[in-house]
Amino acid sequence: MGRIFDDRGNGMTPSHARKAGIKYRYYISSALVDGRPGEAGSVSRIPAAEIEALVARSVRDHVSLPTMDDRTIVATRALRIEVHANEIAIYVCADRRSAEATSHDVIRVPWQKQPSKRRREILLPASGEAIDGRPIRSETRATLIAAIARGRRWLDECIKEPGSTAETIARREGCSARKVNMTISLAFLSPALVKAALDGRLPRGVGVARLCDMPAEWSRQHEALGLNP
Repeated sequence: MGRIFDDRGNGMTPSHARKAGIKYRYYISSALVDGRPGEAGSVSRIPAAEIEALVARSVRDHVSLPTMDDRTIVATRALRIEVHANEIAIYVCADRRSAEATSHDVIRVPWQKQPSKRRREILLPASGEAIDGRPIRSETRATLIAAIARGRRWLDECIKEPGSTAETIARREGCSARKVNMTISLAFLSPALVKAALDGRLPRGVGVARLCDMPAEWSRQHEALGLNP
């Protein structure tokens, strides 16, 4: 589903995570993906299936399209979708021919992101030393997950594509080769740390900067962070 934005005008990018063999799809604000968490909207990460179904149903009811499939409805009639803290605003064209027209209807659907009801047990320091006992911030978690995915993608590119290096990726992405290498290092995090990041169980203060360029051995990664394996 394209043309979806947070309430600060940032495009929202489709992504996913896997947990216990199950794929969870979601949309994440491009501000987080680009490492600009302070510019993200009030809702920076949303469940894809829930939003897609809500938008399709709302547009279907508004335009009266009982036989058209959901994907086609959204692709041809929803000009823009804005996710706000308390509603979703859907800019709808009356018919496909008017998709580029300036006139449109706006459907405002009450909606709020549901907080996780599951209590999160954060990883604790092995030494028992005092740390911030609160879990990682949701914005930091989203940024970290996106960075891990980007690091794995760039590592895969370097392995599979002859001539692809940190320098060539840096030129394409408009960043430094050092940043590319640091991001790729996230691809070597232990599965336990990656799962803790996905579950939101890392302690506050453990984000991209802290996890870049960790030791290669998984046991030493936990030691470096002072966390239990």
